[in-house]
Amino acid sequence: MQNEIISAAKMKVQQRGFLDIDLDPSLDLFAAIERLKKEKNAVLLAHYYQEADIQDVADYIGDSLGLAQQAEKTDADMIVFAGVHFMAETAKILNPQKKVVIPDLKAGCSLSDSCPPPLFKKFREKHPDHVVVSYINCSAGIKALSDVIVTSSNARVIVESFPKDQKIIFAPDKNLGAYINKVTGRDMLLWNGACMVHEIFSLEKITKLKVRHPEAKFIAHPECEEPILRLADYIGSTTGLLKYTQSDEASAYIVATETGILHQMMKASPDKTFIPAPPNNNCACNDCPHMKLNTLEKLYLCMEYETPDIEMDEALRLAARKPIDRMLEISKKAGL
Repeated sequence: MQNEIISAAKMKVQQRGFLDIDLDPSLDLFAAIERLKKEKNAVLLAHYYQEADIQDVADYIGDSLGLAQQAEKTDADMIVFAGVHFMAETAKILNPQKKVVIPDLKAGCSLSDSCPPPLFKKFREKHPDHVVVSYINCSAGIKALSDVIVTSSNARVIVESFPKDQKIIFAPDKNLGAYINKVTGRDMLLWNGACMVHEIFSLEKITKLKVRHPEAKFIAHPECEEPILRLADYIGSTTGLLKYTQSDEASAYIVATETGILHQMMKASPDKTFIPAPPNNNCACNDCPHMKLNTLEKLYLCMEYETPDIEMDEALRLAARKPIDRMLEISKKAGL
């Protein structure tokens, strides 16, 4: 009888999502999630941009490189990915025999959406003498069209692993690509894609913040636009930004990336002040609407009913895995 109830609930979730599932308000979600981890031999991977409660219950918190590395080596039976869709896809690419679930299938990515595989395939065919270096924030279809994948943590190292005369297409983030061009002296051909979160920071508001907080250093993710990066005291990946605030001697930081990372910064350095860089709208901080679709309630339900799960065509998975393996290999050799 219990199995029939669970099956009926799972079918409802698959058809309509979690909206019709009523949770007992007295349920301790933290304890329930920990119980499900043990019962199902599940590992919970969470991106830095998730809400604080999800970060606090995760087994591993990281950026795209760290999460891919953890997904590659886990011995769990089920991977629960609290992030966006392309991240869960990457975990499935690396673990075809494991179940990979995500709290909300609608947790997409504006950057990934800006690079449709059919259009990119035509673009690549126009430049047959170029190798394709793609940022991990892309779909499995784009990964399958790539020669190597990069993250913001390892993009410079991987680009510099190619001979200087090697022609390169960099996709899908034009801002990260332009930054890597600048620091490496390369002239990569850039796909015209961008992240909605990192493109809407307000130069005017950040400048005013710097005037109000002269003691604060301004740190930024390389997905930001060039005028924003020009103001930065430090530019780095999400993990790079976190480590910088831990080792640097400043007492305050204005942070230009998704606000989820501030939770880890404050936990690591409770005596320091962290100010989210404002976007060019009426909000005081910059949240990714896709990342924030995941909630603690949805996380519990996706673990309980093991859905929605990521499925993938095997030929696509194999093609997408090759450039990821190449990334992991180069990163390992570089000590990243």
